[in-house]
Amino acid sequence: MESNLCFSQNLGFRTVEHLDSTLRPLLYTKRRHFNRVLVLASSAQTVGGVSVNPVYKPTPPNRELRTPHSGYHFDGSTRRFFEGWYFRVSIPARKQSFCIIYSVENPAFKKKLSSLEVAQHGPRFTGVGVQILGANDKYMCHYSEESSNFWGSRHELMLGNTFRADKGSQPPTKEVPPQEFNRRVSEGFQVTPLWHQGCIHDDGRTNFAETVKSARWEYSTRPVYGWGNVGSKQNSTAGWLAAFPIFEPHWQICMAGGLSTGWIEWDGERFEFQDAPSYSEKNWGGAFPRKWFWVQCNVFEGATGEVALTAGGGLRQLPVLDSFENAAMIGIHYDGILYEFVPWNGVVSWEISQWGYWYFAAENPTHMVELKATAKYPGTTLRAPTSEAGLAPACKDTCFGELTLQLWERRYDGTKGKMILDVTSDMAALEVGGGPWFNTWKAKTATPELLRRTLNVPVDVDSLFGFVPFFKPPGL
Repeated sequence: MESNLCFSQNLGFRTVEHLDSTLRPLLYTKRRHFNRVLVLASSAQTVGGVSVNPVYKPTPPNRELRTPHSGYHFDGSTRRFFEGWYFRVSIPARKQSFCIIYSVENPAFKKKLSSLEVAQHGPRFTGVGVQILGANDKYMCHYSEESSNFWGSRHELMLGNTFRADKGSQPPTKEVPPQEFNRRVSEGFQVTPLWHQGCIHDDGRTNFAETVKSARWEYSTRPVYGWGNVGSKQNSTAGWLAAFPIFEPHWQICMAGGLSTGWIEWDGERFEFQDAPSYSEKNWGGAFPRKWFWVQCNVFEGATGEVALTAGGGLRQLPVLDSFENAAMIGIHYDGILYEFVPWNGVVSWEISQWGYWYFAAENPTHMVELKATAKYPGTTLRAPTSEAGLAPACKDTCFGELTLQLWERRYDGTKGKMILDVTSDMAALEVGGGPWFNTWKAKTATPELLRRTLNVPVDVDSLFGFVPFFKPPGL
């Protein structure tokens, strides 16, 4: 089945990659922002002589910094559907990151389809997957075709799954205290905006990357940025039309920046951290874009405040118009303000190579931005939900990207004015996916004028459904 995929073979999705030994963990003391971090330098149990014990707090209702689309979007129908969640913790003192990725596919079917169901609904791939891109860009994956033990909150960033329950215990169906989770779940996970824990083993399916046998983690998170100005109502990353299943897949940054405290056990080593920069986002819809690119970073040098960057784009289908569009955006949080560059408020252009080079330039009526990122190591192949093969090798990532970011005020004549940010990083997460990628992709956003005008209409979908909560779509 893999031979039928549209993913470009020149991205090397079948290659086993090894990270150069010069990137093995090193202690260093450079001052970095989003970086009040104490981290373990070996496999001992303490940080600075004191064990790190994350403090669990239940998720409160109507929490501050909650973004739209935090919840689980599955509507119970049998249409093709996936939802995926991405959580990243960066550890500047070790120059290492951990990216934990969850996905659920076609949850209307709790297990592999029968022959009758295939005849009725067409071929579908089912199940729940966990992937981790961890220290030294090593990888692990655990996947099950069954989703009967998966749960997700309809309107909050809360989800979990039990792959294997303790003997005599029932799998949780909602957030539970960590001690109860540990008693009931032998292998699985639960995650909320404030808490994240789990334990999985690699399932042995991966022959294209250097893998790790097992991982365990338990950490708390204090959100700093959602997606919008601090102290203001948070925004939908893709605009208000994301409330409707039209321009899929949809994308929401749930937490552009936060500070996490706890521990992760990986490849026989325990990493403990305090106030480590963290991030979360999600996608949902029928399938991933035809091809895409992405950059994310929370660890910078050269600023005098907390900086969080997310940039990405892709080639996605417009079902109503039966065509494809180039869509891209850049979002920068700095000192409590979101600087947003999206197709409906300006123009975003890019130049992305098959691997190793990412360049963006964008402007809106008030600001201008440029960012450049490079990868000098081969990266690691990851899986993504696909309509052709389910959770399959589809993209390549690294957390060792080198990046420069510059942000200016925009003068009345369209030229660069006062510089707001000029920062660098060597811990950027970089990704390319899908395909085909025959050569460098150079393009800019080309949103149809009618769609641009529609997205600029100031519609507060969340408030509108507040008057008729019964009709509020799942996930919103």
